Amino acid sequence: MLRTVAVLALDRVAPFELGVLCEVFGTDRTADGLPGYRFAVCGVDGAPVRTSSGFTLLPSADLAPVDEADLVAVPAHGSDAEVPPAVLAALRRAADRGAYVFSVCSGAFVLGQAGLLDGRDCTTHWRYVDDLQERHPLARVRCNALYVQDGPLLTSAGTAAGIDACLHLVRQEHGSAVATRLARRMVVPPHRDGGQAQYVEAPIPRAPEAPTLEPVLTWLMGHLDRPLTVEELAERAGMSPRTFARRFRAETGTTPHDWLTNQRVLLARRLLEETRLSVEAVAGQAGFGDAAALRHHFTRRVGATPAVYRATFRERVPVA
Repeated sequence: MLRTVAVLALDRVAPFELGVLCEVFGTDRTADGLPGYRFAVCGVDGAPVRTSSGFTLLPSADLAPVDEADLVAVPAHGSDAEVPPAVLAALRRAADRGAYVFSVCSGAFVLGQAGLLDGRDCTTHWRYVDDLQERHPLARVRCNALYVQDGPLLTSAGTAAGIDACLHLVRQEHGSAVATRLARRMVVPPHRDGGQAQYVEAPIPRAPEAPTLEPVLTWLMGHLDRPLTVEELAERAGMSPRTFARRFRAETGTTPHDWLTNQRVLLARRLLEETRLSVEAVAGQAGFGDAAALRHHFTRRVGATPAVYRATFRERVPVA
């Protein structure tokens, strides 16, 4: 049972992500019938810690509570920061005795420095997933997940995903009813659909730099609504279909079908965000033909249905 929580406040800690952990586990809500925890914000030596917002905070303890905690959590801080050896050793001891070890956003880099991500599923904010994978090639970084649990290791994406992961842990430890009551008390959804892909900034579709194929791709970007075949595109490029497919992969890094589908999904995202077109109309303008095909490809690549995506970003849609 989860009873004791230690949160590590390292140099340049992100105060909002630290606040998420304090709000869920450090706020006494036992009067409302919710679980209470022995909670400590820990620093290397208990000295004041600088935050990424320019002010300092005073941890309530040194590293001692980490050795007894059921949950050790690391909020976001600079991904390039050097972590004190004592912190890394404390994290490894916590993992060795089976405690939950949990990171929010770029806190995953601290777990990586401690060697806790090797051979494990994990995630971090979408801006950092490539860097995390490069630094820790033995980790299995899931770029689209809001949070990932691999045994007692729990990693999450950005700030709101940290809340999602906290509620997931509360649900796992105390049941759905408790997690739902806590979410209602915090005025947040008890569970969010989809993955990180729906929050990644979608670039305006454009033709890539492809010396041989650029004229064809430029034409293609203006005709995404048309049904197109490799044979038709190859003819426009003056090549055989086999030569066209081989040259396409060499110059773009993917197949014609995959590239075209990705561009159509990007266009569909823009239309869902910026217009009030129906999903059927968006499917037609983006070249998917019908809403069923749009939902299939959109959900696979974005992690949310077109309707859920539009609801998430409905504030972007201008009033007619």
